[in-house]
Amino acid sequence: MKLPTLIRKAPHGKERDGNMPDYDEARRSFTWERARAELDVPDGTGLNIAYEALDRHLHGPAAGRVAIRYLGRKGEKQDFTYRDLTALTNRFANVLSGLGVGKGDRVFSLCGRVPALYISALGTLKRGAVYCPLFSSFGPEPIQTRMIIGAARVLVTTAALYRRKIAPIRKDLPCLEHVLIVGEERLPADSGCHSFDDLLANANDRFRIPDTDPEDMALLHFTSGTTGKPKAAVHVHAAVIAHHITGRLALDFHPGDVFWCTADPGWVTGTSYGIIAPLTNATTMIVDEGGFDAERWYRVLQDENVTVWYTSPTVIRMLMRAGADLPRSFDLSRIRFAASVGEPLNPEAVTWGDKTLGFPFHDNWWQTETGGIMIANYASLDIKPGSMGKPLPGIEAAIVRRRDGGGIEILSSSGIEGELALKTGWPSMFRNYLGEEERYRTCFAGDWYLSGDIVKRDDDGYFWFVSRADDVIKSAGHLIGPFEVESALMEHPSVAEAAVIGLPDPIAKEVVKAYVSLRKGQQPSEALRRELMAHARQRLGPTIAPREIAFERKIPKTRSGKIMRRLLKARELGLAEGDVSMLEEED
Repeated sequence: MKLPTLIRKAPHGKERDGNMPDYDEARRSFTWERARAELDVPDGTGLNIAYEALDRHLHGPAAGRVAIRYLGRKGEKQDFTYRDLTALTNRFANVLSGLGVGKGDRVFSLCGRVPALYISALGTLKRGAVYCPLFSSFGPEPIQTRMIIGAARVLVTTAALYRRKIAPIRKDLPCLEHVLIVGEERLPADSGCHSFDDLLANANDRFRIPDTDPEDMALLHFTSGTTGKPKAAVHVHAAVIAHHITGRLALDFHPGDVFWCTADPGWVTGTSYGIIAPLTNATTMIVDEGGFDAERWYRVLQDENVTVWYTSPTVIRMLMRAGADLPRSFDLSRIRFAASVGEPLNPEAVTWGDKTLGFPFHDNWWQTETGGIMIANYASLDIKPGSMGKPLPGIEAAIVRRRDGGGIEILSSSGIEGELALKTGWPSMFRNYLGEEERYRTCFAGDWYLSGDIVKRDDDGYFWFVSRADDVIKSAGHLIGPFEVESALMEHPSVAEAAVIGLPDPIAKEVVKAYVSLRKGQQPSEALRRELMAHARQRLGPTIAPREIAFERKIPKTRSGKIMRRLLKARELGLAEGDVSMLEEED
């Protein structure tokens, strides 16, 4: 495999040591107790995520700073200071109290990136209830499944979403008592529907956060398995310790940064790093209601003076598809740090950012179950394009092999592929799958969490993603990771995205098939197919290169940007598609 070019830690002459100038020293000296000491734990309240995100800033320089800058779909703009947001979330906590909602009750949100979502999320946490975000693009069936699993008592949504997605299933949601409708549209006639805006306006803006144990349930995030119903990962208030410190170390947050996380709030990233971490670190968050548009997104980066940008490989690849000329019309010089999450970031995307935008993207790795970033590329370290980076201080990562009959073997040599495992004990680790204790236990071997991701580690301690354990292709005695093949195909100037699966073969057991979508201006042809086959064989050799290549207008992905390889395989083989509730909507 061709080695990617090393990107030095200070590209373009800019000093980028950031909050962690010495990675090795940070790992030696780090303790979670010291990380917790960076947060306030006032007498009588315990550790509460919303307090750490908002209230603790009220007596310092951040009180009057803009916490959220909302950019509306129609061009409107509204600023909320930390003082404003504290008062509004106090009001919502009082609204919940008035409805009889208390500790442990589940409050779901089904709305886009609008201020009410952020107010309800943080107000829910202040009340001691549990916040559960949903994608606004979900259909009625996945909404119903999740609200039943989570025993939803309150839902915050809009009148339009209610009519289309909740009214048809309302009778099948036995725990749902209150629906709070955001906006000025006429309320549905159904019982239990209230005006969010009216309730908020009439509530008191003072609220005392009740005692909150660090292990109290705070967040419920749903994650789809390859088959069956979605899993509800339980996170607790102690997770804020990891949210805060990983924001500072992995995303290089400084107080006063202008931060834009493009993740949908229905995804765990949209909560951990789209709400909590930027607020605990006293940044100004950009909240953009609109969907992706390359020109408009470049304008947001420029006009809002964004300094730290967190996005997904899907977005980066769409920007690449839009071409290198467009960003030259915008001043992106304020961006100090850019990062990516959701799906491994191909080396080509990292180097494209460095050459075309003036900054590289720092990939990082984590899961819904980990609750926060675990492995990352940092401002203080060189980037090896295509690498996940190195573990955070406080995180012990190993490569293991599962033993027959139980237990694991730790693989210490560099270059060996195995399953990524993390030593338990970090604060944002999920505490359970709600109602599925046995399913939860299978994620652990002793005091190691087993991620299900196949990785390798190089001599410098950088980790490299190979594939999900169930995506590995076994061909003629070789184990092939789809990501390596996809990255090689993306090096071709005609290819925007690629996805690779293994298909049954009577001789080799499996053979590699690739699906590619093309860049703007490129058209599928048999000549291009042969050219891509030759390119892949030259880069990877005949053993790993795909035997077949199909052109696809759009590669199927989840809303968080993960390529749905199992869906491609199911469609290819005529098998059941399983849970597709997280599938990104077609254009």
